[in-house]
Amino acid sequence: MLSPSYHRALAHGKAGRYGAAMKRETLTVVAGRDPAANFGIVNPPVYHASTVTFPTLAALEEAEKRKLDATYYGRNGTPTAFAFEQAVAALEGGHRTVALASGKAAVLAALTAFVDSGDHMLVTDSAYGPTRACCERFLSRFGVETTFYDPLAGAGIAALIRPNTRLVFVESPGSLTFEVQDVPAIAEAAHAAGCVVAMDSTWASPAFLRPFALGVDVSVQAATKYIAGHSDLMLGAVTATEALQERVRKAAFELGAPAGPDDLYLAQRGLRTLGVRMPRHMESGLAVADWLRGRPQVARVLHPGLPDDPGHALWRRDFSGASGLFGVELVPGPRRAVAALLDGLELFSMGFSWGGYESLAVLAEPARIRAVTRSRRVGSGPLLRLHVGLEHPDDLIADLAAGLARYDAARAQGAA
Repeated sequence: MLSPSYHRALAHGKAGRYGAAMKRETLTVVAGRDPAANFGIVNPPVYHASTVTFPTLAALEEAEKRKLDATYYGRNGTPTAFAFEQAVAALEGGHRTVALASGKAAVLAALTAFVDSGDHMLVTDSAYGPTRACCERFLSRFGVETTFYDPLAGAGIAALIRPNTRLVFVESPGSLTFEVQDVPAIAEAAHAAGCVVAMDSTWASPAFLRPFALGVDVSVQAATKYIAGHSDLMLGAVTATEALQERVRKAAFELGAPAGPDDLYLAQRGLRTLGVRMPRHMESGLAVADWLRGRPQVARVLHPGLPDDPGHALWRRDFSGASGLFGVELVPGPRRAVAALLDGLELFSMGFSWGGYESLAVLAEPARIRAVTRSRRVGSGPLLRLHVGLEHPDDLIADLAAGLARYDAARAQGAA
């Protein structure tokens, strides 16, 4: 069962007993914790549970009635899950959160909660690859149609909404190419047509964005990334408004992909340092991005936190900070030159995830998966996706400088 203090928080709605006046850094420390209910222990304990027993039939039936906020079966959540969920909901500014076993499971729960066979969805063309897969390879088999739209459509998205459109999915900044969407304009147009608006908010994390303030109804976090912060677990979170939270939680329950208690515990530990990690990711990321702008081997840097980025004004309006994830387009060069750059890096490892304390670099090819904006933002040069971790930016810059020199040398060999 949830602790009495959690029920008091639920009674207040949204951020619970943590008022809007409380600073976000403080929320990351206090939300979801109740030492008084756990023998004075600071961190919520780990509950390993599948079966939950009850002393009487009346007690069992009462737990079933309160299934959204009571542990009556392991799959619907334990106090470990509820503590994490309360903390995320408080930080995001939503009403309730449900935790799932991965970010992709969270995306699927957010989608399936609002569409049925014969329905239509609008999904940004800059969505994370696994999100596209959910639409194209899974939901399409059950009669759900998806239209991928230009992420810069803004209020113009109204022209794409059909009578059977149920959901508009946004991701800002977009995956790989980092377009900043005008989420409030999209939300206004979608709501006017009776559509739900869901947003992948992973890039900014709860530290730098309150999606519900932009008009979003549902927020998805791949908590694997910045919330966990240490590259050692898989976790997703879906937060919704009061009106929609029950539909989201039911969809998550039916998917049967609950988060494991040990991953939830580790994610709570990561969450407590989010307020100090994210500013470091931002500061170092901007330093590296700014340095890259001046390199002759770089055609452009795709980072909304840079003043000359096309999405900078929207980013300043909607976000309170930037993460360490951005794109770098190199001047044209052969694949072996890209390999020479990447293979010799010492501090940047190659890997597809991000959000941990370590820096990563990977070759990105958005044109292979885009439907309507294949060439947007990127020219003919190779595109790298960089994640700047918590190493000192001077060391990261030195690593990249050596890599760019290798890129030049390999290009020169091809021209000789």
